[in-house]
Amino acid sequence: MNAEQIGLWAGFVFTLMIFSYILGDNVLYRLAVYVFAGLAAGYITLVTVEGVLLPWLRGTLLSPDAVGVGGQILGIVPFVLGLLLLLKGSPRLGPLGNIAIAFIVAVGTAVALVGAITGTLLPLAAATGSGVRIDLVNGFLIFIGISSTLVYFQYLARRQPGGEVRRGLVVRAIGALGQGVVVVTLGAIYAGAILTSLTIFSERIGFILARITGG
Repeated sequence: MNAEQIGLWAGFVFTLMIFSYILGDNVLYRLAVYVFAGLAAGYITLVTVEGVLLPWLRGTLLSPDAVGVGGQILGIVPFVLGLLLLLKGSPRLGPLGNIAIAFIVAVGTAVALVGAITGTLLPLAAATGSGVRIDLVNGFLIFIGISSTLVYFQYLARRQPGGEVRRGLVVRAIGALGQGVVVVTLGAIYAGAILTSLTIFSERIGFILARITGG
C-alpha cells in the first residue's frame, strides 16, 4: 500500500468520523476534530513562518544595504507589537499590550471598512442600479426588499402619550415586510448551504470509494 492509498483510506475514515456527529457527540467525532485542528494549526504555523516572517526578515532586517535605516525600523515594528501582545499575560506589564491591540484593531477596522465599501457596497449599488434600468419589475422588487429591510433594522420610534414607545403604523408595516424578506433570504441561504454540503459529501465519498476500489 503506497502513500496515496494510505491518504485515501485516512480521508475516508476521518470523513466517516466527522459524519458520525449526526448520531450525537461522540469520541470518534472529537478525535477527528482534534486531529484536524492540530493539522490546521501546524499548517498555518508553517505558512506563516515560510510565507510571512522569513520573507519579511529577508526584505527588511537582513537586507540593511537595500532598505536603509527606515526599512530596518519598519521591519522591527511587527516584532515589537508581538512582544507587547505577549506582555498581556503579565499583571504589571499587561496594559502595554493594549497599544498593540489598539493598533491591530484600528488597522483591521480601516481595512475592513475600505474593503466593505469598495468591494461590496459600491458594486452592489451599481448592480442594483443597472438591474433597475434593465428590468423595471425586478428592479422595483429589489428596491422594495432593500428599503424594507433597512427600515426593519431601524429602531427610531415615538413615545406615545401613555409612555409606551412604539413605531408608527406605516413603519411597522414596512418593517414587517423587511422581516419577511430577511426570513426568506436566510432560508434560501440555509437551504443552499445544506444542498452544497450534501453535494460535496456525496462527491467526496464517491471519489474516495472509486479510488480505493480502483474504479
